[in-house]
Amino acid sequence: MGERSTAPELVLETDTSSTLMSPSRHYRVGRDPLSDIVIDDARVSWHHAVLRPENDHWTLEDENSTNGTYADGRRVRAWDVGPGSVLRFGSPADGPSAVLTSRPRPPAPERPSAVSAPAATGTFRQPTTVRPLPAHTARTIRIGRGGDNDLVVDDLIVSRRHAELRAHPDGTYEIVDLDSHNGTFLNGQPVTRALIEQGDIVGIGHSAFCLVGDQLQEYVDTGEISLDVQDLTVAVDRGRKTLLGEVSFPVGEKCLLAVVGPSGAGKSTLLNALTGQRPADRGTVLYDGRDLYRDYAELRQRIGLVPQDDILHPQLTVRRALTYAAELRFPQDTAKAERRARVEEVIRELGLEQRAGQPIHSLSGGQRKRVSVALELLTKPSLLFLDEPTSGLDPGMDRSVMHMLRGLADDGRTVIVVTHSVLSLDVCDRLLVLAPGGRIAYYGMPDDALAFFGFEQWPEAFEAFERDRDRDWAGEYRDSPFHRHYITNSSVQPHLPRPARAEAVGPPPKSQSWGAQVRTLVRRYAAALSADRTFLVIMIALPFVMGVMARALAGSRLTQETAMNALLILCVGGVLTGAANAVRELVKERVIYQRERAVGLSRSAYLMSKVAVLGTVTVLQAVVLTLVALLGVDLNAPGGEGVLMPPLVEITVAVALLAFAAMTLGLLVSALVRKEEVTMPLLVLLAIVQVVFCGALLKLDGVPGLEQLSWLVPSRWALGAMAGTVGLARIVPGDLTADPLFRHEAWVWLLNLGMLVVLAVLFGYLVARLLRRREPEVMRK
Repeated sequence: MGERSTAPELVLETDTSSTLMSPSRHYRVGRDPLSDIVIDDARVSWHHAVLRPENDHWTLEDENSTNGTYADGRRVRAWDVGPGSVLRFGSPADGPSAVLTSRPRPPAPERPSAVSAPAATGTFRQPTTVRPLPAHTARTIRIGRGGDNDLVVDDLIVSRRHAELRAHPDGTYEIVDLDSHNGTFLNGQPVTRALIEQGDIVGIGHSAFCLVGDQLQEYVDTGEISLDVQDLTVAVDRGRKTLLGEVSFPVGEKCLLAVVGPSGAGKSTLLNALTGQRPADRGTVLYDGRDLYRDYAELRQRIGLVPQDDILHPQLTVRRALTYAAELRFPQDTAKAERRARVEEVIRELGLEQRAGQPIHSLSGGQRKRVSVALELLTKPSLLFLDEPTSGLDPGMDRSVMHMLRGLADDGRTVIVVTHSVLSLDVCDRLLVLAPGGRIAYYGMPDDALAFFGFEQWPEAFEAFERDRDRDWAGEYRDSPFHRHYITNSSVQPHLPRPARAEAVGPPPKSQSWGAQVRTLVRRYAAALSADRTFLVIMIALPFVMGVMARALAGSRLTQETAMNALLILCVGGVLTGAANAVRELVKERVIYQRERAVGLSRSAYLMSKVAVLGTVTVLQAVVLTLVALLGVDLNAPGGEGVLMPPLVEITVAVALLAFAAMTLGLLVSALVRKEEVTMPLLVLLAIVQVVFCGALLKLDGVPGLEQLSWLVPSRWALGAMAGTVGLARIVPGDLTADPLFRHEAWVWLLNLGMLVVLAVLFGYLVARLLRRREPEVMRK
């Protein structure tokens, strides 16, 4: 539309609904659930008619409907309508009717200023509630989930006492966050205390509050939101390669959109841009009229993302996994009963009642995907994205998952699914086909896509994309009636040019304190490990096996023939015990960590939970290993005394610290690798390096290069501490045992143990840095 229409606002009343029509857009009538005015009658066509604002009046246009459109008793193709007009669809006598009445246009200030075209959104068309602002006798409104607040917000992501709206004597108002767990936002930005003006939006959970005159209007995001994508462009290599090129399309309320295309067409790039994980270089995403990138700090908690890989620990039962997720995602002041009730509600919604007590690994692929979706639904997102949810599923499971998504959209969400499967596109409302180069080759009804491309089967279309790379697929679509119908005429939001990429935002607020997150993560991780029988068997058997080997070598007394080998086996056992526990733990949970980090998980809390659980297990194993190996053995220490403590205690401490340092080294390897399969060969290599550079086989002292390299090897310092305890140079004289680190002296022994602590801290720091590299771009500080 060119100039803004001056047509009056009208109310269109049908037998089932009443719609306020704004002159800023047109309104589609039909059986299509995505129509602005839905009439569920067999005589009404899927796309039946359109009501358009023209200059200072409204026009009704028939869309070549089968049974016709009737205005004031006559069949019409195009007809001017206004207050008092009576419309019928499908039959002039008894077809579904609609009546137009006038409504005075509200004054301009009654619109939130941070929302584009509020009347065209699901959230901001009409306020949910209107409350008077504080009077002189009561100058504060407290907002929160608890029943004792002045304004109660029934939303589990809202804290019990969340924020206060305070009136000042000079007539201004201030919003103050009450140390809430998920934050208070002003026009999309997190605030602790800020003045608010007319038209500002205060965001708390799924609610938005707006000052209008002497009233406080509340708008609740119930999930029925639209998404308008405008000219998204993503380029790499300094702009030389385009991954996404000027992609624009509207997604209506309760819409299920499928995104398909050949490999390399930009589907994952589009998904990252729409979820805000990797904002586009240029372009705008309007979340129900609000700029998603500008207001991302607030709106990201309303976006659910289900990655291709499962985002739950497979050893846990469905109910237990969802319970731990609820602990991490809901505010710390949420009662256990409230969390449990929401978990059970989601289990019922996804049809998982019969599977709630089963371990996740025992479920079918389709059922596991339901559990991943259930996790995202805990916080009631309005916008749900899924990346390849049917990958690896048989056709029956494929269709089951797609019908589940159809139901989620019908329940009041916008659902966007990126998929390679074309088996169940018919259940979707809209289909987006991306051509190589990240441009739109088609957007519209799924049933029309193949005919538009001129093929009968989807494999033919995908072959053509790969074969005819010089063909202008995007240009052909742009010149087609489909583009005008589904994009140009269906985009109700005004175009908002965005020349540059949005500024980066910080991490989301933490729903729990750091300590509470650590406690929850420790309990969850311990539960997952204890349910893993293979891990339990290895954890128990390994220290006994290595301890028996060391004892066989040590005999009843450490002598010149047995001492070095016994201590070397203790080093190898400590390294294998610690590293084997940890070398798979980060890489196998990478997808889980990335998703939880995106919704507020603390990086250090996650790492600390790993260190706490694995460290406890590792130290206990090291104690068992040492006692099995040396309890009752004559350690032949000088005068029967250790450096500072009894010899067996000192060796136990050294092996425990070695195993702990090796555990952190295993975490470092796990953070470095991309695939779980390569961890076992690296574990073997790690053990070999520890043996070579511990000082038992090679002379390291005074050898340039080798000596410095050995400083990074934990077994070097552990062997030094154990050798100092037993006085190895006295038992086994020679060049190797003349190493200064083997001295039976307190400061040398403490240096060896201190270096084990330093290495453990260093490896832990490097793990934290590597974890940051694996996070979504928007999360990196």
